[in-house]
Amino acid sequence: MTDPVPVAVPRKGRPLEAVLERIAAVSADDRLDRLADGVSNTLRYEKAVTKGSVDADAGPYERLVEYSDSETPAEPEFTLMRDDRNGKPRRIVFDAATVDLGDVTVKLVGREEPFRALRTHEFALGFDSADLVLEEVVGIRESGLGNISDINDRIDPVDTDVRVVTGLGDTVYHTLMGREDRRAPNTTFDRAYLADYEGPLCISPRYERLVTAVLGTDALDGVEFVYPEPDEEEEAAITRVGLGVYLTVTGSTAREHGLSVGEHLFPSETVLMRNAAETDDSVSRVLRALEREAADSEIRV
Repeated sequence: MTDPVPVAVPRKGRPLEAVLERIAAVSADDRLDRLADGVSNTLRYEKAVTKGSVDADAGPYERLVEYSDSETPAEPEFTLMRDDRNGKPRRIVFDAATVDLGDVTVKLVGREEPFRALRTHEFALGFDSADLVLEEVVGIRESGLGNISDINDRIDPVDTDVRVVTGLGDTVYHTLMGREDRRAPNTTFDRAYLADYEGPLCISPRYERLVTAVLGTDALDGVEFVYPEPDEEEEAAITRVGLGVYLTVTGSTAREHGLSVGEHLFPSETVLMRNAAETDDSVSRVLRALEREAADSEIRV
């Protein structure tokens, strides 16, 4: 029997849910739908427990035994990790599951940083947020970029063998927004507005390199990055500053702060990646299996 092909996936959150939904979509096996729903529901509950909004009936080790089935490869396994929140609480996260995609069997392996696991050749294939690729390896140029399909052209092959294959469509956008009272009639906050703008631009500190890559250095000439105060909501900080970039879902809370939602600058999307130096035939078989539902993606497998 051929060993399953290992694929690195996030341990929790929206990116993991997007991966499980894609895996379920490429198979006629109802078990994969149940796997996706079961893992997602379990991790949402565990997130609520970690945040303190739900009181668990049992301790973490008892819950871990209840969730995991190490004797059955097709069933999911979970593990305990320390969360970054105050007090470093233990949090149950996804560890592994083996799934059959027809002509190939895949073992989804949870990693805190799947992208970096591919960079070190620990895995040939993996899923992670496109944000991490921009934050770590996409080159900074005078012009910006706006699509997943632009990423590979900005990666220096000397820096890494990892390439983006396709996006999964779980799109949340990095969006330019500003105070409504500073927007001229019949205009919007977009790249053209920013090209003529000089002054402060409020962003999250962790996104400084990402925003620079997305907007380009020409657009940022005369712009100064500023950041929210400790414990200040990002939308409130943008209102205080007047203009900013925010990872927005619906825009409704931005409007509650008197902000006008402008141009969607770049999709924060889960992406399938491969290490191009790993050329085993099993990698190609996994990519062909995942391609069945990727016909509308920006980058073709």
